[in-house]
Amino acid sequence: MMPDTEIANARFVPGTVHKRDIFSETISGTLEGVPGFPVVLRKLDGVPFYVRPIAWFLARKEIRGLRAVQGIDGTPVLVRVDKTGLLRSWTQGTPLQLAKPTDPAWYRDAKRLLRQMRRAGVTHNDIAKPQNWLMTPDGRAAVIDFQLASVHRRRGVLFRTMAREDLRHLLKQKRAYAPELLTASEHRMLATKALPARIWMATGKRLYNFITRRLMNWSDGEGTEDRISRDGPALIAALTADPRVTGVALHTYALPAKGVGLYAFVECDLPVAALRALAPEPRPELIQPVKSLPRTAEGAVREDALNLIATNRLDELEMLQADDPVLAAALRPIVAGRLNLTDRVLRR
Repeated sequence: MMPDTEIANARFVPGTVHKRDIFSETISGTLEGVPGFPVVLRKLDGVPFYVRPIAWFLARKEIRGLRAVQGIDGTPVLVRVDKTGLLRSWTQGTPLQLAKPTDPAWYRDAKRLLRQMRRAGVTHNDIAKPQNWLMTPDGRAAVIDFQLASVHRRRGVLFRTMAREDLRHLLKQKRAYAPELLTASEHRMLATKALPARIWMATGKRLYNFITRRLMNWSDGEGTEDRISRDGPALIAALTADPRVTGVALHTYALPAKGVGLYAFVECDLPVAALRALAPEPRPELIQPVKSLPRTAEGAVREDALNLIATNRLDELEMLQADDPVLAAALRPIVAGRLNLTDRVLRR
């Protein structure tokens, strides 16, 4: 689907900031006068001048990749490109690390998506990250974030190798969330990295991590897993050491300035001041005591719902709980006391 003139020329109305890093700011919103077509802007006009060439290099890769996959179900629609950045359609769905699909149909559809991208000569090159895979509301597969995508004119060895790595990274997601579905041939593929991938992991990946994480204080993990994995274990241990704390859920959100904040939902009857006293440095930016964390019938914490609260995505939260009155009742006091309101205060 290519956007028509009305969509391509409509004014962008910003809504929620989802991510800020040194290379861009990602903001979802709507188009004025175009109902039912949510969009997302990768905003580049505010990046520091010293990384602007890299930011636009990545943006041009994304633009080229998006143009090549237009019409493939499960990929975003490129709306327009201007000096502000690039505007694409918003893909409704739950990130894989929250959806944790176990239905074989999702993995079949994900393979279909990779096949169609391969026929278009496109490799994604960044789907090892589960947040770049989505499960749509109807259970289909979708991919986002084409910043590292490649469009290949020739179907040579490099293309075949990169396409194979895309598939192998999908199988890694399958191994993480539905290992019982893996076939014998998929197990063999997982056990065998392509030679370029092995070379990259041994050399270039280490240099890349040093430059981005140490020198630039930036992570390619969407600002989520790195912050949680770095600060989370000590924080959870300190909070749950108090017998009055019966559960902790950690999520991240975009700060009003550059960076990522940590949001802690703590199941207890303690005041925030007491929880801050228990928390080690660096403390989370936001700590919300809740009487009860939302859970499934099996007792698992509803991380998907808490993630939407932490990032202030209330429109999606309404859809999530529309047909689940039990979940809606559990979330009502948490939503009423939510602490992240700043991600909707946008720089004009």
